Amino acid sequence: MNRRHTRSLATATLTVLATAGIALAACTGSTEKPEAAAPSASSSPVPVLLPGRPGESAAVSDSDQVKALDGSVYNSIDVAYVQMMIAHHEQALVMADLAPGRASNTGLKRLADRMSAAQQLEIDYFKSWLKDRNQPESDPSHDHSSMPGGQSDAEIAALTAASGAEFDRMFVAMMTEHHQGAQQMAGDLLRSGSDERLSELANESAVEQVSEIRRMAELGIR
Repeated sequence: MNRRHTRSLATATLTVLATAGIALAACTGSTEKPEAAAPSASSSPVPVLLPGRPGESAAVSDSDQVKALDGSVYNSIDVAYVQMMIAHHEQALVMADLAPGRASNTGLKRLADRMSAAQQLEIDYFKSWLKDRNQPESDPSHDHSSMPGGQSDAEIAALTAASGAEFDRMFVAMMTEHHQGAQQMAGDLLRSGSDERLSELANESAVEQVSEIRRMAELGIR
């Protein structure tokens, strides 16, 4: 799947992302895009307007695109997305791993187990992606507490203390918000990232999270 096809697919299937802001830049506490740490970047990134096909909006990318050892191209938006999604997914694992001992809804327990397995696989891929590009797993300049869909320490503590029907209700509400935040960040990547495989993965992951939100709603937990 080429990059243009990936973005077209995202437009068709992820309409929830259409009005999302540039969350990756916002989470750094600045409206500027984070600069890549690649050795070949000799100057600050310069925004580049990429015209879309007829009927499609133009996209903005960075001029600091660099190549990985496998020949793939990536930029600072790709790096920021991967770093932030590691932290985002790790919080989802904390929430999902509470379900076996605290949830009362059997369907919710099964769904949480699938979420945990899928997001751990993505975390492993993200860490490998950064390692292959000599990038750190986290960036101190990123304010993870303001990530879209991120839950506060107090909210995680409250979920940890809950059980039964109360846990079920809290989990569905919190994980739905968490998934929606991940979809927003995926939309940001699809607009401005450079790595084609990463864009495909972000699209696939966001589509699956739309499905998981629907499945949680279908459980009828009130």
